[in-house]
Amino acid sequence: MTGIVDSHHHVWRAADLPWLQGEMVPRIFGPYEAIRRDYPVSEYVAEAAPCGITSAVYVQANWPLDRSVDEVRRLRDVHAETGWPAAVVGCADLFADDAPDVLRRQAALTPLVRGTRLQLHWHERPEFRFATAPDRMKDPVFRRNLAAVADLGWLFELQVFPAQLADAAALVADFPGMTFVLVHAGMPVDFAPPAAAEWTRGLTLLAEHPNVVVKLTGQGTFVHRVDRPLIDRVATTCLDLFGSGRCMWGSNFPVEKLWTDLPTLLSTWQDVLAGRSAGEIGDVFSATATRVYGL
Repeated sequence: MTGIVDSHHHVWRAADLPWLQGEMVPRIFGPYEAIRRDYPVSEYVAEAAPCGITSAVYVQANWPLDRSVDEVRRLRDVHAETGWPAAVVGCADLFADDAPDVLRRQAALTPLVRGTRLQLHWHERPEFRFATAPDRMKDPVFRRNLAAVADLGWLFELQVFPAQLADAAALVADFPGMTFVLVHAGMPVDFAPPAAAEWTRGLTLLAEHPNVVVKLTGQGTFVHRVDRPLIDRVATTCLDLFGSGRCMWGSNFPVEKLWTDLPTLLSTWQDVLAGRSAGEIGDVFSATATRVYGL
């Protein structure tokens, strides 16, 4: 492993993000006063480089949907100035008829774009909810636009809760030539027996489809700490079901910065995986992301 690849991070200007301005908008990761400010590439690199992170993939940070082209344009300019990020996952309103045009405009701006994320997660708790309904991935307009994403050769970052994983498995089965990246390992909220069983069943269904890759990110989202036993359970389950060639680590910074620093987060994942083979470790921290994102 020549260097660690961060498969999921954000940089932002607070002025570009409505949820970082004005009144506090409830977010899935809880109170976020500490990150209601600019988080530039210079700050990220200062934290990442000493940890051995040599490249990173930017994942959309919830700019307004009508400014999704502006987001890609800004990332193009940031890359030109700094060399970071190595790749970009953008966003588009895939429930809108003009989504294919938006995607084409993003593609024309820069070859850095590798995919799209439109968060589909829905939960009974309103503050955990992003999508307007749990089954939006069945919408015919969404599916038509997802085909446009696939036509560009891009991947789709799939962010859903465990209760939605069965529908997600049906979705990926209908797009076998497209890569789907499961964000935050399917977002397990807790590991009480019924919830844990639902999460494991859903992951098992997804693992049957070779076009699904799992991102080992965001495990502090609901517990607001670096929880080694939780990370161990998530890592073990995902590696056992998907194999290391379909698993990759990411920092989810600066969100995780709310409760930890990057060296602590990374070293905990490294410690959990220390008993794995060198090949598996290399996959999770570098090779899988390098391949999936074409770095």
